[in-house]
Amino acid sequence: MLYLFLAPLAEDYGFLNLFTYLSFRSGGALLTALLVGILFGDVMINWLRSRQGKGQPIRDLSLEAQMSKQGTPTMGGFIIWLSMLVGTLLWCDLTNPYVWVVLFVTLTFAFIGFLDDYAKVAKQSTDGVSSMLRLGIEFSVAAIACAFIMGLHGAHTPLGYAEWGSLNEISQAIASLAPTTTADPNPQSAAGGVAIPFVNDYFFPLGGLFIAFGMIVIVGFANAVNFTDGLDGLAIVPTIFSAMAYALIAYLTGNFVFAEYLGIQFTPGTGELAVLLSALIGAGMGFLWYNTFPAKVFMGDTGSLGLGGLLGVVAVAVKHEFALVIIGFLFVLEVMSVMMQVGYFKLTRKLTGEGKRIFKMAPLHHHFQKDGWPETRVVVRFWILSAVFALIGLATLKLR
Repeated sequence: MLYLFLAPLAEDYGFLNLFTYLSFRSGGALLTALLVGILFGDVMINWLRSRQGKGQPIRDLSLEAQMSKQGTPTMGGFIIWLSMLVGTLLWCDLTNPYVWVVLFVTLTFAFIGFLDDYAKVAKQSTDGVSSMLRLGIEFSVAAIACAFIMGLHGAHTPLGYAEWGSLNEISQAIASLAPTTTADPNPQSAAGGVAIPFVNDYFFPLGGLFIAFGMIVIVGFANAVNFTDGLDGLAIVPTIFSAMAYALIAYLTGNFVFAEYLGIQFTPGTGELAVLLSALIGAGMGFLWYNTFPAKVFMGDTGSLGLGGLLGVVAVAVKHEFALVIIGFLFVLEVMSVMMQVGYFKLTRKLTGEGKRIFKMAPLHHHFQKDGWPETRVVVRFWILSAVFALIGLATLKLR
């Protein structure tokens, strides 16, 4: 909003030229979201506590520290989304379609999570919305978003770095999933191509299957973050590290000079996502102010599903889907531990009549709690790992 009002005045008032720089607006979005989160966090927590009574029901995992959290209010994701939205709406270029498709996925997934949290609190049960219904809506939303992104990728003007054309032209591109302007000099980078880490200037062509692939990325990562959200501060800090990495990737892919130098796909317009992601980083820091051990509020599915969906759709938009597996590998480990535990238990029960387990408990963070690690040790060590994974993921941009 500030960009739309102030950037056109830059020719007359030189100091307003700052608002045309992504770096300046990213910093402004981060600080704005952080301040909103800290200033309004207590108010929102008290409101949530007054509405929820007993707070989030805690599943009995035979962990004393876990049961002590009973009564802590949930749905703290509202703090994240309020802060992020204020930062985004103030500092982003709101004419950029990538911003709106990311917000569409994020807020829809957050709403699905809210319905799940509300059902749990209302029933005072750990059972929320039906998993089949939830997944069905998530895949539907992801399909719409991926089709839109594919159309935007096809509507690029390779030599007009910030040209989007009219809304009608973009709509036609989405409908036909075909370029409407100058032919892309690199045919492998057309809509439907997927970048391969460590490989220079190659994009695996998926065509129409790109939509299905993107759906798996978005929904899979949303639920991976959801599985990780089990300890105070455990999910939000790795999310911040992943957002930092993708803010840099978005900036680089949206800049022709840097993209050409690194040998990565130049995707006009995606640089604006760096501002949105910076707002998310600030919002995450503001939420951590209240979610650090011992937490005054949990983000709930209201937060975790939206966060995972946001990271997934950004990865699809900037055409670095596989990098998300590396950058967010902590989330992948968490969801894989659940899949391995359930799969091995069912297999051994079928073969021997008695189910066996690989881990003492899944997701993985509970395994270490069962092993006697204090909660804070598990959380901080997972934070360290997430920072390392984010750095390795960024290294793939140059190691090609």
